[in-house]
Amino acid sequence: METLEGNQIHVIKPVLPKLNSLFEYAVSEETGRWLLHPSWHLCVYKRMLESENKILAKEGVTHFLQLYETKVLPFSPELSEFIIGPLMDALSESSLYGRSPGQQIGSGSPLGLKLQRFLAAYVSLLPEELKSSFLLKLIQKMSSRHWCAVPILFLSKALASVPRCKALGLEGLLALRGVLQCTMATHQILLRGAAQCHLLHAAMNLVDVEEVSLSDISAFLTSLRQEESLGRGTALWTELCDWLRVNESCFGRPSTCGSLGLQETCSLNAYVKSLVQEYITSPAWETGENGRMPDWAEAKLVALMVLLAVDVEGRKVQHSERQRTQNVLRLFLEPLLDALAKLGSNAYLPLRKTDRCLQALVTLLRTCSPKGAGARDDEVSPLLQDFVVSATESISSFLLRRLTMNELSSVADLDRCHLYLQVFAELAGLPGKRGERGSPVLRIIAPLRNASIRHLQDTDSGLVPTLGRQVQRAVSMAALAAVCEALDQTPELQLDPPDAGPTEQLLAALPLNQRLQKPQPEEQSSLLEESSSSPGWGRIAAQYIHDQWACLAFLLKKHRALPPTSEGALLDPVLPALQTPARTLQAALAALTVLPTDRVLPVFRCMKLLVPQLLASSESVCIEAFDMAWKIISTLSNTQLVFWSNLKAFVQFVFDTKVLSIAAKTKGQAYFKIKEIMHQMIEMSAVKTGVFNTLITHCCRSWVVPAPEVPQGSLSNAADYSELLLEACVFGTVFRRDQRLIQDIQTFIENLGHDCAANVVIENTKREDHYVRVCAVKFLCLLDDSNVSHKAFMEDLAIKLLEKEALVSSSRTRCYVNSQQHRVQNRVWQILLVLFPRFDQNFLNRIIDKILQAGFINNQASIKYYIEWIIILILHKFPQFLPKFWDCFSCGEEHLKTSICTFLSVLSHLDIITQNLPEKRLALKQALVIALQWGFSHNFSVRLYALVALNKAWGMCKTLRMGELDALASVIESSLSQVESTPGAGNAKRNWQRIQDHFFFAAFHPLQDYCLETIFHILPRLAGLVEDEWIAIDKFAKFTDLPSGAGAHRYLSATRLRELRPGDWAQQDAGSHSGEADNQSEWTDVQKKVIPWRHATPDADLELAFQDRAAKLGKAISHLIVVASLIDKPTNLGGLCRTCEVFGAAALVVGSLQCVSDKQFQQLSVSAEQWLPLVEVKPPQLAAYLRRKQAEGYTVIGVEQTARSTALTQYCFPERSLLLLGNEREGIPANLIQQLDVCVEIPQQGITRSLNVHVSGALLIWEYARQHLRRRGGTQA
Repeated sequence: METLEGNQIHVIKPVLPKLNSLFEYAVSEETGRWLLHPSWHLCVYKRMLESENKILAKEGVTHFLQLYETKVLPFSPELSEFIIGPLMDALSESSLYGRSPGQQIGSGSPLGLKLQRFLAAYVSLLPEELKSSFLLKLIQKMSSRHWCAVPILFLSKALASVPRCKALGLEGLLALRGVLQCTMATHQILLRGAAQCHLLHAAMNLVDVEEVSLSDISAFLTSLRQEESLGRGTALWTELCDWLRVNESCFGRPSTCGSLGLQETCSLNAYVKSLVQEYITSPAWETGENGRMPDWAEAKLVALMVLLAVDVEGRKVQHSERQRTQNVLRLFLEPLLDALAKLGSNAYLPLRKTDRCLQALVTLLRTCSPKGAGARDDEVSPLLQDFVVSATESISSFLLRRLTMNELSSVADLDRCHLYLQVFAELAGLPGKRGERGSPVLRIIAPLRNASIRHLQDTDSGLVPTLGRQVQRAVSMAALAAVCEALDQTPELQLDPPDAGPTEQLLAALPLNQRLQKPQPEEQSSLLEESSSSPGWGRIAAQYIHDQWACLAFLLKKHRALPPTSEGALLDPVLPALQTPARTLQAALAALTVLPTDRVLPVFRCMKLLVPQLLASSESVCIEAFDMAWKIISTLSNTQLVFWSNLKAFVQFVFDTKVLSIAAKTKGQAYFKIKEIMHQMIEMSAVKTGVFNTLITHCCRSWVVPAPEVPQGSLSNAADYSELLLEACVFGTVFRRDQRLIQDIQTFIENLGHDCAANVVIENTKREDHYVRVCAVKFLCLLDDSNVSHKAFMEDLAIKLLEKEALVSSSRTRCYVNSQQHRVQNRVWQILLVLFPRFDQNFLNRIIDKILQAGFINNQASIKYYIEWIIILILHKFPQFLPKFWDCFSCGEEHLKTSICTFLSVLSHLDIITQNLPEKRLALKQALVIALQWGFSHNFSVRLYALVALNKAWGMCKTLRMGELDALASVIESSLSQVESTPGAGNAKRNWQRIQDHFFFAAFHPLQDYCLETIFHILPRLAGLVEDEWIAIDKFAKFTDLPSGAGAHRYLSATRLRELRPGDWAQQDAGSHSGEADNQSEWTDVQKKVIPWRHATPDADLELAFQDRAAKLGKAISHLIVVASLIDKPTNLGGLCRTCEVFGAAALVVGSLQCVSDKQFQQLSVSAEQWLPLVEVKPPQLAAYLRRKQAEGYTVIGVEQTARSTALTQYCFPERSLLLLGNEREGIPANLIQQLDVCVEIPQQGITRSLNVHVSGALLIWEYARQHLRRRGGTQA
């Protein structure tokens, strides 16, 4: 417990194994009972779980979950209480579920796996009589709080892994329903769906079927969202059917049995038949014509159980029997079909009953289609459609009567209108599925349209706009919009000739944006009575305008081929919306100002058809349309359901192929406005992932498959808007840790494939950032380099990519590994590699200098590999550029000191470079001379690369038996054998072996490995790039929005390169100043040749200078060095500076000398820095600094509490002492603790258990000074 007070993981971690021993000694080997109450152990864990340090909390959770992996502990109520209490609270932290270092994306959470094993083991060891109460309390705990998406997913998965047992009754099933409600709170749909799947598995494993009834089970199943988890045809659906089949006779009786007997109640078929019968039967008190709409939940329950029962019956026989399935389905649906068959003839059916029947019909038709691979063999869906078709005539007559005969007169009836139109849409789609013509529902299209038009044309002149009349107008407009939508989906059913028909004449007579007047005051009473349960009149009026624009969109699409007419032409105004498009567009802008954001979709569709006609003549109106539409999109949240549909419609009309072509041709304000919106959308993608995906996918698809009216101009659009593709090629943001965690878990779920039903029923929206680059790459692969315009586009893109790379490289920002700057450069070279096969010699003449110049720039290792690869490919394909390559070695040592390794790496692939040379001897001689020259460099790493190139060149010379080089043979052989035969196991020999084993020299083949997998996945992985930059090759196959044409590159690597793991050698040129160069662990043990006059030690000179000044003042100087590089706060550094100066320390080491100018530092130091040597050693350099001081004879002392610390009162300081102080919060890092010679701690008596770092340092500095003053005094005496 005292150790835990330190709150530092490197101090606490060594103590954790002792907890295992404590558990072993606390349990009697003879009786298996606790000798020491477990609450003592749990106090330790509770202290860890409540720590502010998340790393410490994760260690505590992990250690506790591992308890039952190696030992069996006796039951204790305190353990169960701890699990349900503090442990569950700690597990709510999402960051605990991150991947371990070295784990691949999508491999799952280690802690999640430990949680599964722990819960399964713990429940298995519980006494049978206690399992039920424990699991019930656990599930109730899960339902008692709001969980983030990740914790609830893994807790549900752990619950599903508990071995099958009869532990939960009705109360447990209700608690599981509560947990299901918790999963609905998250916006991550895939995680939400996966959690529901696991909870259903948990219910099937843990519920005691004898304690629950089929009605209880069905109520639980309706809590699952079928569109996210329990989809028909999935593996989960099949498991549920098997579970119901096995337990069919075991379910308990419901609390209210009714007239059914026990045997009937336990039968699934009897239950479902009874359920449908009770659903259809309407109580007498529900016959009121103005009643509210029934809840859809009951209809969903009936549809779900009917389909489940039919599939359960189908699984009772080994082979499919269509007749049996038909009989069972008819048995269940007979009450429903009878009621539907009477709709058209019985005008006195209770309204509530008709509503419920139609709701059940719609739900059945929507949910019966199976998901997954078994859809083709399904028998239920066709049979259901056949049954419905038999009742279609009655349903159609009912719909026509209800929608046209003024029977809908209240605000609540508008919900019924929506239901009727849903039924109409479903029935209208049936003939297309069944291949039948002349369906009764299609025969009512003309009467429904004509009646709706008649109601809308009837202005009721002189009559008060009553509620009934206004509701009927809203119903008629909605019905007309539904008819237009049905005709749009099946154009062969259109009723009117090409000229203006009744629908067009109606819309010509109606003023655009005609508002639905609010009923007069005398009708307000009924309106107000219903306002509490129905939408307000403003919502109704907005829907009325929405339906007008839905009809107009159909009209514009139908007559889009008509030529536009000028506004001043005096034509017969039969179709003013078409013949005066500018006025129509103005009306659309007015509609956007009054419509809510979830009702603007048809207006956007109209704009898509209007703007191309007007852009050349009425540019200002079109720009206004762009602005207003973008304002609507930018104010929406991407979690709203309407965001993505609105965004897609917006992109389709602003980035329409014809619009882009006209704007680019005129180069007016619209052209720049489109580009402005384009860049704003790219910026929005950093916050709303998926926005850029929608834009680039639409544009690339329209450029690959041009619109009929722009057959030749599509690719010219790509050229005019090449910035879009340029940004797509380098797109990708650096995600926060929490965003990266969500992406990791989503990938983990996707990797489960069909085993997780959520993957089957939830559409993959491909909104990840990777798909932007995937789309760009697939588009480029579809271009044909034999086409002049395609070739020019690719060359222009390549030049812009090189310009962007040069701009990023010249930035003053330091290029850290995996920084945004590093990633952009990496992506540029990846795309250039994709484009390389399309480059000819003439174009390479223009860019070869830029590519070679990039080799001179100091870059991160991954970028170097791409540059080297493309240079190798250029020299292989066009050996004419070899002279330019040889010139790169003649630029002078100062220019080459940061790049020579790049060109030597290229030279190491000399066999590929010279493959197309008819005469190789001259090139081999040049390569040998260069390799020998640089093999004598003073820099060891340069010598290594030169020796690799020399080894390759000399091997080729020996193969060709070039006798003219015999004079050099002894020099070359001795150079190669010297490094091979270096005695001992020193750094030189080890690094020579490492570089030879490196993938770029040992396994990589520039020609055979040229494929998308190597470019985008293998090379980034081997180069040490963060996993966010690895694009798995299956993403190219999954992205089907663009075809994989004949011009696509080979996808998969055919060599063993994909099997390699990243090595411990990373290319880094001499003289590197990249951001990570200070902490390159792979260079800490590389032998270097030192030039003394270039490597004077400034800190030693500084120290001597200060000592000289102090000596002249008569000041005594000790040999104590205080290292404070880990300390952040200026106040602590200022106080230490003053203390060190007062007690005569030799030097104070700080992380940055900039701290001296800080005012807080100066207030505490009071000019002490002028009399004390200050040395700058950055934290990444500390390890090397400590080793150097140890070599000089210093004892490195850490001020830290560890298991082997020495008390300050017991420690005798050596004269040459180096005192290392830790960070204010984290202390001394674990990697530095390993380098300490001794740890000293200050004895404490209080409760706080920690001191300020300045105070701790001052105590040790004084103790050092006191001891050495005493020694000096003893010597003088």
